[in-house]
Amino acid sequence: MREIITLQCGECKRRNYSSTRNKKKQTEKLEIRKYCPFCRKHTAHKETK
Repeated sequence: MREIITLQCGECKRRNYSSTRNKKKQTEKLEIRKYCPFCRKHTAHKETK
């Protein structure tokens, strides 16, 4: 079962991206380095609900 999640910037705390993940196979929270248009650089984005 796939779940829609939002990704939040680690520096400015804005929610920039949405993605999906499989709840059964990946139990820990997702963290990806992505480009933040507000910070204008690549930062770590963590999963939020």
